[in-house]
Amino acid sequence: MQAEKVADHITGWLGDYARAAGMKGFVVGVSGGIDSAVVSSLCARTGLPTLVVEMPIHQSPDQVTRARAHIADLTTRHPNVEGAEVDLTAPYDRLVNALPNPPDSPSRDMALVNTRARLRMTTLYYLAGLHGSLVAGTGNKVEDFGIGFYTKYGDGGVDLSPIADLMKTEVYALGRVLGVGEAILKAAPTDGLWGDARTDEDQIGASYPELEWAMTFKGDETALTPRQTEVLAIYRRLNAANRHKMEPIPVCLIPEELR
Repeated sequence: MQAEKVADHITGWLGDYARAAGMKGFVVGVSGGIDSAVVSSLCARTGLPTLVVEMPIHQSPDQVTRARAHIADLTTRHPNVEGAEVDLTAPYDRLVNALPNPPDSPSRDMALVNTRARLRMTTLYYLAGLHGSLVAGTGNKVEDFGIGFYTKYGDGGVDLSPIADLMKTEVYALGRVLGVGEAILKAAPTDGLWGDARTDEDQIGASYPELEWAMTFKGDETALTPRQTEVLAIYRRLNAANRHKMEPIPVCLIPEELR
């Protein structure tokens, strides 16, 4: 991949889209991870006003440190960038206390994880409304179109997706040419939604390079190694389970004879 030319292409695309939409700039939520670091860097390069927001909810200290360092670096290098921190821990806790808590519910933890993501989305759209800006998504191709590794109407609730046609390894390549800090480049990918140290690979059961291979695999399955067979099964299971996120919302069409 010609990373520098891809970065220039996305930067131009972002600026053109914002101007055509009549919007002033961008709002980006940053987590201390590579995807949000790359997207915020690309938005910053447009020269349009860019608000970069950290939204901790019981966040791991190392994630907070990386996010703050990235915001400081961007605001230093780009005069059009403004940083903000909205600590959502207390609002989240109050919401959790107000929600029903059925005993022995096996799905409550996942429901709360998705609630965190949706609370952040609400915050980003509030800020975007204040600033007349677009919410820039941070999902990559594997997450958005491969395994659906995002929250519907959470981190999946965005106005435009600058890196959704790039594999995770390609996002890292962009990060290097954009000057993203080493701490972010070396950090294990994590969604930061569980309040512990679990990584994306811990949750998914496969690494991003493995998932990229599975996403493009079209060969002879009888020649695969046991691990490749396992990864392919993981990919196919998640792709099927999360298909509802990756397709348009179904609409019940009313037959003309019933109107």
